[in-house]
Amino acid sequence: MLWIKSLHVIAMVAWFAGLFYLPRLFVYHVDCADEAGRRRFEIMERRLYRAIMTPAAVVTVLAGLALLVDYAWAAYSKAGWLHAKLTLVALLVVYHWLCGRYLAALRDGRNTHSARFFRVFNELPTLVLVAVVCLTIVKPF
Repeated sequence: MLWIKSLHVIAMVAWFAGLFYLPRLFVYHVDCADEAGRRRFEIMERRLYRAIMTPAAVVTVLAGLALLVDYAWAAYSKAGWLHAKLTLVALLVVYHWLCGRYLAALRDGRNTHSARFFRVFNELPTLVLVAVVCLTIVKPF
C-alpha cells in the first residue's frame, strides 16, 4: 500500500502543478494582443490540460480511492476530517472541469472573463491545498 500512497502523492503534486499553472496561462492568454501569441497559449493550455493535468487527476483520484478502500475507510469512516477532505477533493474535480471550460472558451473566442478574474481564480487551489494537507496531517476532528 505504500507504493499506492507514493503514486497518490506524486500524481497529486503533478495535478496541483497544473492547477496552479493553467489559470496563470489564462491570465497571459487574455492579456495577449497578437494572434501568434494567442495560438501559442492555446497549444500550451491544451497540452497542459490533456497531457498532464487530466491524467494526474485521474491517477490521484484512483489511487486515493484505492487507499480509501484498502484501509482508510475502515479506520476513519466516522472521522470528520476525512469527509471534509473528500469534499474538498470533489471541489477540486469541479475546479479542474471549470479549467477545461475556460480553456475551450478562450480557444473558441467565447471568453467573457478578465485577466483579473483569472488571477483570483488562480488562488483557489492554493487554499484547498493548504486545507487538504492540514486535514490529512493534523486530523483535527
